[in-house]
Amino acid sequence: MSFVFKSIDHIQLAAPSGAEDAARRFFVDILGFDEIEKPDALKKRGGVWFSCGKLQVHIGIEEPFSPAKKAHPAFEVENIEELKVHLMNNGIPFTEDNQLPGANRFYVNDPFGNRIELLEWKC
Repeated sequence: MSFVFKSIDHIQLAAPSGAEDAARRFFVDILGFDEIEKPDALKKRGGVWFSCGKLQVHIGIEEPFSPAKKAHPAFEVENIEELKVHLMNNGIPFTEDNQLPGANRFYVNDPFGNRIELLEWKC
């Protein structure tokens, strides 16, 4: 084959109508992402986009909305124990999971019930 997959450009998670402010509070205020400008042609669809380094998360409006409870993005994190403390201090619940050998990982739900995996590989 002459084509090559290079990387994941972005991840899109769904949210209900009017969810933009809750998404900002979670992704910007809690997780530390930056909000990025959506192209003008896409603004009318609603939703909001975020980035952290090369990672992008797009929150798209979907009606009727149903959260992704099994399918999920997984983000590799540095200093994951510090992130756990930060989430606890902000009242964000998470579920620890020790089923993946060599990884310290847990799951958190965004404000809309979408599952997000966060992990740090042990040396």
